[in-house]
Amino acid sequence: MFLGEYRHTIDAKGRLIIPARFREGLGEKFVLTKGLDGCLFAYPPQEWAELENKMRSLPLTRADARAFVRFFFAGACECEVDKQGRILIPGNLREYAGIEKDVVVIGVSARVEIWSAERWEAYNSQAAGQVEEIAEKIVDLNLGI
Repeated sequence: MFLGEYRHTIDAKGRLIIPARFREGLGEKFVLTKGLDGCLFAYPPQEWAELENKMRSLPLTRADARAFVRFFFAGACECEVDKQGRILIPGNLREYAGIEKDVVVIGVSARVEIWSAERWEAYNSQAAGQVEEIAEKIVDLNLGI
């Protein structure tokens, strides 16, 4: 399980240090793809395989399902952690997530999210004002919160 928030900077070559705690769970190679809300999602191989199987079951006849699968898989790449604990984030993914220098890496249960610091701060401040409202909407999920 991935937990926590870490702040890093990306170097001029597009390399980002993955926090040691996250490297353990992600492994030496993992999948990085376009995420929702303007961030990137990183999945360990087993979690990615489970997600891929679920997406394969989506109906090919539905345009929204096809669009989502394309979005998710076309933006995906396999990342390998180097000896310094860094990954190279491809230019297209950096551009999608608005990542230029300051980065926030967060743990979200089964995945890691990589945000530009500016987008994370904007998202976080907006979401913080709505937490109670969101909690009321998801009460039927029996989360026990």
